[in-house]
Amino acid sequence: MKNSKYFGFVGLGLIGGSIARNLRKLYPDSTILVYYYNKEKINPELLLAQEEGIVNTIVTNFTEGFPQCDIIFLCAPVLKNISYLSKLKEVMKPDCILTDVGSVKGNIHDAIRKENMETYFIGGHPMAGSEKTGYGNSTLSLLENAFYVLTPTIKTPDSHLNTMEKLVKAIGAIPIILQAKEHDNVTAAISHVPHIIAATLVNLVQDHDDGKEHMRALAAGGFKDITRIASSSPIMWENICLTNPDSIVSFLHIFNDYIQQIITAIEQNNSDYLLNYFGRSKSYRDNIQNKSVSIIEPVYEILVDVMDKKGTIATVATILASHDISIKNIGIIHNREFSQGALHIEFYEEAVRMNAISILKDYNYKLFTK
Repeated sequence: MKNSKYFGFVGLGLIGGSIARNLRKLYPDSTILVYYYNKEKINPELLLAQEEGIVNTIVTNFTEGFPQCDIIFLCAPVLKNISYLSKLKEVMKPDCILTDVGSVKGNIHDAIRKENMETYFIGGHPMAGSEKTGYGNSTLSLLENAFYVLTPTIKTPDSHLNTMEKLVKAIGAIPIILQAKEHDNVTAAISHVPHIIAATLVNLVQDHDDGKEHMRALAAGGFKDITRIASSSPIMWENICLTNPDSIVSFLHIFNDYIQQIITAIEQNNSDYLLNYFGRSKSYRDNIQNKSVSIIEPVYEILVDVMDKKGTIATVATILASHDISIKNIGIIHNREFSQGALHIEFYEEAVRMNAISILKDYNYKLFTK
């Protein structure tokens, strides 16, 4: 990567912006170009990236700067990325690496084969993100310790793959090599289907709430945890469903079979089945690594066992503030599921959360952490 001084971006949202920030830090003298399709009105966020010194030049034609690029990142929506391939093919130099950041790989690999661009391409999926979108929310740390899946083609040169692995490590992420189909099956099971389930649960409650919206008023704890991902971009998830239909539908059918089995067990009062069902899920879930590799930003939170009375929030907030602890969000939970505390506190970073836990324990507060 020492000679790779030209980087091109097609789109510069949350993920692309975070990659660009890291490239600027790693290669301060490099040239970073961004393509934008609208010649009449440039996106204000791209102008911000230029003002901040992350981007050198904004171009509206691939003939400007892109022929010199060593690596080009496709960071537009998946279907949009595919529409640019033929134009990029005309200008890319022979040793250029073309990669993307989409969460579906099969369809862009198919398009790459049709364009005979397999020697250029390595699919990429940084498994990190936030429900917040756009360059303005990008950060240097977004990809830190996140899995970054790379999906080479059968014609990808080893040198290109090695370059991308080194780059992924350099920006603080963890490279994982998968085949495109394997990637799409994995992400369908652990990301795409869970999002559909979360959205369905939210719609179920919305559609069956009473006139006084008691369900929404009482929703907390487990419901909010399991449906948090439903807050992310509807446009992005529409795109994902349309570009990874086979894997998603396959796992939805499997999920439906599981639901039918649990329905039957409940109807038949099958205690043994239910105990085993929840026991297996608990055991597996408890052994999943406690770090975020999803498209939703992690939540750094604690629950504090306190009396729900006047001055409680102020007291705890004052204690933390006196120790220079910044609080992202704090409030009383009125639905105390799982017999856990009534005061919910969110922080910006895991290190801050751990410091807060230590401080509040010194003040003899009882804490519940995840």
